Amino acid sequence: MMKATPQDTGDAARRIDARIDELRDWRGDMLSRVRALIHQADPDVVEAVKWVKPTNPHGVPTWSHDGLVCTGEVYKAYVKLTFAHGASLADPDGLFNASLDGGTRRAIDIRERDTLDGPAFKALFRAGVAFNAGRKSRR
Repeated sequence: MMKATPQDTGDAARRIDARIDELRDWRGDMLSRVRALIHQADPDVVEAVKWVKPTNPHGVPTWSHDGLVCTGEVYKAYVKLTFAHGASLADPDGLFNASLDGGTRRAIDIRERDTLDGPAFKALFRAGVAFNAGRKSRR
């Protein structure tokens, strides 16, 4: 697996900044808030932008640590935070509200008037990082 270089992560950060600025609505505010919570939860997180294609020229912001932890997709009516191994994570605060029947992933769909419990989200993100670290140690 290739590791991101500082130049790569800097480019991703600039692209995510640009996407947030371009949104200019509650979705940009929410994506910015989620991003800040992720960096508070894990200062060593690696940002990337993946799945750039003609139908999605902005791509999808991703946050990884020893593997993919979470993605942040922006749709017209909601922001979707998909945890790559969400089905394996405890969610005592009930943040997951989408993709609940999937065998691997779980997601949080946030709509305009929804709130996000910051401490609970950070705990869930840290659980994703810990899950990845456990998988890495078993390899």
